[in-house]
Amino acid sequence: EVQLVESGGGLVQAGGSLRLSCAASGFTSDDYVVGWFRQAPGKEREGVSCISMSDGSTHVADSVKGRFTLSSDNAKNTVYLQMNSLKPEDTAVYYCAADPYLPPTPIPANYPMDYWGKGTLVTVSS
Repeated sequence: EVQLVESGGGLVQAGGSLRLSCAASGFTSDDYVVGWFRQAPGKEREGVSCISMSDGSTHVADSVKGRFTLSSDNAKNTVYLQMNSLKPEDTAVYYCAADPYLPPTPIPANYPMDYWGKGTLVTVSS
């Protein structure tokens, strides 16, 4: 059974940093993709970034490019989303998701990832 567990959310001031982690289990190989999506209150879900665990290919949304960085530790089956220069508009619940295939870029908000975590809340105060 595939499971995704997010951690690292919290409250941070504008301009600060947070690192989110997504620990994946249940995969039998590295042939999968991990993506981060976020949904702010009252807004549509947004695809933030994704990474191929097999070859490290990444996609990053324009709204976070230059501020957010995605990396993976295949030995730990964990993906990290380093978020720097956070803005109040980054406030959202961040969801980790996994799928066999790398989504197109820009990452569609409604891309049907096969597996989803429960989410972690990121709040950026002004």
